[in-house]
Amino acid sequence: MVTDRLPRTRTLRSDARDNRELILDAARAAFAAEGLSVPMREIARRAGVGPATLYRRFPTKQALITEALRGQIGACHAIVAEGVADPDPWHGFRRLVEKICELHARDRGLTAAFISAFPNAIDFGADREYALRGTAEVARRAKEAGRLRPDFVLDDLILMLMANNGIRAASPAARVAASRRFAALAIESLQASPPSSPPAPPDHCQGRLDLGQVDISAEAETSPRR
Repeated sequence: MVTDRLPRTRTLRSDARDNRELILDAARAAFAAEGLSVPMREIARRAGVGPATLYRRFPTKQALITEALRGQIGACHAIVAEGVADPDPWHGFRRLVEKICELHARDRGLTAAFISAFPNAIDFGADREYALRGTAEVARRAKEAGRLRPDFVLDDLILMLMANNGIRAASPAARVAASRRFAALAIESLQASPPSSPPAPPDHCQGRLDLGQVDISAEAETSPRR
């Protein structure tokens, strides 16, 4: 009897792991393309599992968001750490802004989570504070070096991410290209002594910034539907 049960137990455990990965893959793709408003039932449908299976693995939307964005949050940490470690404060600040904008352009869900912080999501508030503290340190050093305008505040970065999230483009690649252009213009405006000529537009940049899609209150992304 024992030998009959072991393969069945292993199969069930393997199926549970497979279902979990299917759910996470579907959630990551949905959140990246559409933001955090994608309903749980729609994620279950795209993953090919029933709602009961999804809720058994992830009892709340916050739990699913936290796990689905874990890799992106790690990438954000690495970008901030690289900026802090850069011996050139202005170069570190510039690269931090460029990379953060591009990372968020690739994942709308990350922007929504970063802006709202989802206080019920495990540890995300701490991750957000880590990123903001690191950015504040890089900004402080860039100001002291005379390269960053002295009136820059962290709310300016949040506003940039909200505007960056408003970019609409025909494809993910065009969205990233438009985001890079936006970041270049934003960084220029933040310099203590802006250059006389604006940054050149990237080749084949077909994305466009749709200001009508920028919600300054961010209410559209702060209350994920269940």
